[in-house]
Amino acid sequence: MSDQHFTALPKPHTTYANIIKSLLPIGENNKVSKDQLPQATYTVDSLQIDQDNLDDYRKICGFDDNGLVPITYFAVLSQALQMNMMVKEPFPFAMLGLVHVENSVTQYRPIMDTEVVKLAVSFDNLRDHDKGQQFDFVTTVHAGEDKIWEGTSTYLSRSRSKKGKKSSSRPKTVSTKPQVPENGIKAVFEAPEDIGRRYAFVSGDFNLIHLHPLSARAFGFPKAIAHGMWSKAKCLSKLKNLPDAYQANVSFKLPILLPAEVELIAQNPSELSADNETFFNLYSVKNDKPHLLGEIVAVEGL
Repeated sequence: MSDQHFTALPKPHTTYANIIKSLLPIGENNKVSKDQLPQATYTVDSLQIDQDNLDDYRKICGFDDNGLVPITYFAVLSQALQMNMMVKEPFPFAMLGLVHVENSVTQYRPIMDTEVVKLAVSFDNLRDHDKGQQFDFVTTVHAGEDKIWEGTSTYLSRSRSKKGKKSSSRPKTVSTKPQVPENGIKAVFEAPEDIGRRYAFVSGDFNLIHLHPLSARAFGFPKAIAHGMWSKAKCLSKLKNLPDAYQANVSFKLPILLPAEVELIAQNPSELSADNETFFNLYSVKNDKPHLLGEIVAVEGL
């Protein structure tokens, strides 16, 4: 186990050279077994939130400036550690082939933006998928001995030759756009052409598929696409009266080709159903196809 501890989040530019190198196909001489993930945990022991960055994040995603950390923000901060792990550990997949397919974040209580916390990231749950292999990045946030937040980002490494049983995804795909529930939420908003570049400067995620049509075409997309975590955050920012302790799960479907107009349809979180779940989905205004399928689940808090 090659655990590493940091006094602060690594700066993205410090790993760019290695990230570019990792985008190249893995050669036969340095191929790593795809049957296991590195047994490593990267930790920032005393994380203080950069208030300027948080303010920028709130503005670009639409969250209120209320002194609380948005539920998706630690998922963004954890990406700096994730990138370091993929380039420094014996990581078995090329970063170029990774697709972010699901994300789950849970807060166990409201978190003040002035709190000093411990943030840790590790690999987990390598499994087969009918299109390749999936694995998770698991992030935890502690305040003292209490786990106050956790998140799981699921990635797919595609392989033409890999055949296996498809992992279950949640929430399940729906074929048609639902009607707006009674007392539900409908919101139409723009995903502008430059949102990928703007979000990249806030999040540190400068994946070329998000930045410009020309760079996106090099990776098979006709246009630049929006960051999935921006679309998730934007949806959650429009949901009010959320519980103090809850989980927000999403399954990313069709990419948002920029620019685009999208439509959020959701149940009202203040009217959680008997099983303590409610949904929020994001669709294309142009053709009603799903970009994101999500659910809110109330959990037991601290």
